[in-house]
Amino acid sequence: MAKSTVSFVCQNCGAAYNRWQGKCESCGEWNTLAEEDTTGSVPVSIRSKRKGRTFALESLSGKTQDAPRLSSGMAELDRVTGGGFVRGSVLLVGGDPGIGKSTLLTQATSMMARAGHRAVYISGEEAVAQVRLRAERLGLADAPVQLASETSVEDIVSTLSEGAVPRLIVIDSIQTMWTDTVESAPGTVTQVRASAQALIRFAKKTGAAIILVGHVTKDGQIAGPRVVEHMVDAVLSFEGEGSQQFRILRSVKNRFGATDEIGVFEMTGLGLREVTNPSELFLSERDLGSPGTAVFAGIEGTRPVLVELQALVAPTSLGTPRRAVVGWDPSRLSMVLAVLEAHCGVKLSGHDVYLNVAGGLRIQEPAADMAAAAALVSSLVNAPLPTDAVYFGEISLSGAIRPVAQTPARLKEATKLGFGRAILPESARGEPGGDAGLTLNSIGNLTTLVAEIAARGTPRGNRGTPKGDPGPGSADPAEKNATPARFRRDIG
Repeated sequence: MAKSTVSFVCQNCGAAYNRWQGKCESCGEWNTLAEEDTTGSVPVSIRSKRKGRTFALESLSGKTQDAPRLSSGMAELDRVTGGGFVRGSVLLVGGDPGIGKSTLLTQATSMMARAGHRAVYISGEEAVAQVRLRAERLGLADAPVQLASETSVEDIVSTLSEGAVPRLIVIDSIQTMWTDTVESAPGTVTQVRASAQALIRFAKKTGAAIILVGHVTKDGQIAGPRVVEHMVDAVLSFEGEGSQQFRILRSVKNRFGATDEIGVFEMTGLGLREVTNPSELFLSERDLGSPGTAVFAGIEGTRPVLVELQALVAPTSLGTPRRAVVGWDPSRLSMVLAVLEAHCGVKLSGHDVYLNVAGGLRIQEPAADMAAAAALVSSLVNAPLPTDAVYFGEISLSGAIRPVAQTPARLKEATKLGFGRAILPESARGEPGGDAGLTLNSIGNLTTLVAEIAARGTPRGNRGTPKGDPGPGSADPAEKNATPARFRRDIG
């Protein structure tokens, strides 16, 4: 009989220790170590002392073929996965509770089943009757999807091995699965790792595409060992605010497609509806002519997206001004505020600053620096920005506007949505866009942008018409050469 081996495993990062301790030295979290019996954690076939077999080594050169893909029937889901599901691939989908993961996968399996493919939905959290209720609410009760409520990995693999190989298998969720090879409770790091390994082995052997649903922690990270994210072929994150109807499916890792690709969905009473033009949807309810709003032309994966950045700068009565940001990196906001104060003379030390990305989208690229700076200065001096202008450009610590990638795609998207001008880095002056009716106003330094916005400002007590509407790029030459001292007098 094998000797019992007990170890303490961190439920956050998977690090193992011989004794219990309050803090995990690997990830720094407290009270995350749990006692687990690792006896028999390695399958007998692996523990057996057999002589290794030799295998052939091949060179890098040779004929290669594109991996065959199977469309899910949802264009936005196919965009994120890189064109459809690859045979034998395993995808890990994570998201907050109630965000719509089960709804999305129910729709995907139903569409594939209606197309004549064998699709299996296995739930470890809900009964079959509960899954049927969701399908009835979505109008998919007639789809020939095979349902089951099971948590044993061995039973699942044995059942799926009978008959035709399924083209798509959904496991909801991996934290509820357990295997006989380990003696830990379901949901522990050891069980999640062993269950995922058994399902991945089945997918590679049979060619079936498997989608694993993963729970997330309070920080938004997929729960369980991080090694599972390395084992699977793609990691998808389902994002969105519960109070808003928009949902973003983002590709974090993809061995068969581009990373950081997004798919946009709208939550309705009949499930998730695909949004083919997210830019138009994000800008459909923007407040025209209000100070503190700027339209940012961004890139998410290979898709150009136009989104509104909203800023509010208000005097504070607190000793330490508040800095709040939603949908953007707080560190980028702190850097932009520091550059505005150091190089442009914009005093914000006595103001609370709030920045929000409208529509629930989370921006990760630094090209939003100039749009954020324009919105902040616009709110401070009460100067509405031109409603037909888009902004993009990275701000360096010296105040210079640095170029960004994929400028033609950003300009093309702005032209398609009816915008008339673009404020962009000076190095992108020669980019195509003017031929399509888009006026390009190049900015080389943040000081120039602040001067042009400040020239159009009005006092907070006067809500009348601002001084003209020349727009960026057409201000008086003296304003363009203004010094930081001038900004301290006008803005500070």
